[in-house]
Amino acid sequence: MGGTFQNGFHVTVISSPSPFVKSFINHSWTERYGPPDPHTVTFIWSAVVAFYGLGGLLGSVGVRMITGKLGRKKAMIWNNVVSLIAATIMLASKFANSFEMILISRLLFGFTSGLGGNVHAIYLGESSPKKIRGMVTLTSATFVSIGKLSGQFAGLQEVFGREEWWNILLCAPTVFSIIQLLVLPFFPEAPRYLLIEKNNAEQCRTALQCLWGPGNYEKEMEEMVAEQKAIGGERSKSLLELLRDKRVRWQLVTMLVVHGCIQFCGISAISAFSYNIFQEAGIPEEKIRYVTLGVGASEVLTSITCGLLIESVGRRVLLWRGFAAMSVLMASITVTLCLQDYAFWIPYCTVTLLFLFVIFYGGGPAGVLPSLTHEIFIQSCRPAAFVFTGTLRWLGFTVLGFVFPFLIAQLQSFTFLLFSCTCMLGALYVFFVLPETKGKTLLEISEEFSRIKVCRSHKKEPACLQTKL
Repeated sequence: MGGTFQNGFHVTVISSPSPFVKSFINHSWTERYGPPDPHTVTFIWSAVVAFYGLGGLLGSVGVRMITGKLGRKKAMIWNNVVSLIAATIMLASKFANSFEMILISRLLFGFTSGLGGNVHAIYLGESSPKKIRGMVTLTSATFVSIGKLSGQFAGLQEVFGREEWWNILLCAPTVFSIIQLLVLPFFPEAPRYLLIEKNNAEQCRTALQCLWGPGNYEKEMEEMVAEQKAIGGERSKSLLELLRDKRVRWQLVTMLVVHGCIQFCGISAISAFSYNIFQEAGIPEEKIRYVTLGVGASEVLTSITCGLLIESVGRRVLLWRGFAAMSVLMASITVTLCLQDYAFWIPYCTVTLLFLFVIFYGGGPAGVLPSLTHEIFIQSCRPAAFVFTGTLRWLGFTVLGFVFPFLIAQLQSFTFLLFSCTCMLGALYVFFVLPETKGKTLLEISEEFSRIKVCRSHKKEPACLQTKL
């Protein structure tokens, strides 16, 4: 709750109090400098939204350095301290009549989301047994969905969605930071980190017994030692070293393709258009926000279902089928949006397709991604890999925010067809290139990727891409 939950909460909660925050910015500026230009308030509000993404980018970039120096557990503890500082600044901004404090707070909240979400996923992956590793790491995605739903719920007028409570609403998830600060000291450090990076077998065994229950866990520790020998005492790589390492080229390409397709699959468009789509379907305006809650709830339930299926079905199958279904649904949404004026029942088809899209998104790419990111990189590469994926995520978030309005203006409903092609690209890549990672050690997965070779003509070593394609 102190990690990825807060990321999901902050993504959705900002829309509800936006009129109140804009009014506060206008009042604060007027008292100090006189009536502001309309563009000034819009610019400051845009900065309030954008600073969260900038903070997330900074937090993601700092993952390797912070986790390397502090370890996984202490990094999460200090991340919650920063969250408390951000909440204090946000609460005080209203009484200080300072919109600058809102900007600082949003930047810090973004930092804690970028850092905390990555450290959360790393800790889960390095602390979970191989048999249920996918199910455990997937919970980080589940809590993102729960965070989004909680942000929508907290923004209701009956809860915290009132003008006098907007500053409380924006820092509500800090309650879970306080809980995590009280509970985390009683948890052990991540076992894999203790043995592979700190070379402390005794503390590793103690951590395993604390997390998994009584036992010697010799086999699990032998696998960790084998990975430690494979990296030969190599220190944690920097992002630049990771990008230059030819041994992980296909892992990086995989992360680039999968993250890129998720960023531009259209889930943000669904969020932006959901109100208009529900309005066209004839749903009463005062009921639309509750239907939107239903969309968030469906994503949560699907993510939980994905957690129950991921170990039996496998990561690869859930990924490519999820992307393929999303591609078909996006193409169908394009058709129904173009034809919505021809029959009264067509908008209802659009609503149904929207719900199905969110279900396949939560049960496929969004659910599998945390497990995949952890599993395809060995210990020395993992912190830098999370820097890489975090940078992709937050840069994509920023780029889409700038580009999306122009796409809508030029392409209108055909924008969804572009998203459909993106999803199909992800499905084809996963089906033909990505190996299955279910039930394999991290070294075995690394060897699977090393067998993928680019087609080329060479006198001594002719090689081709060893995939289904």
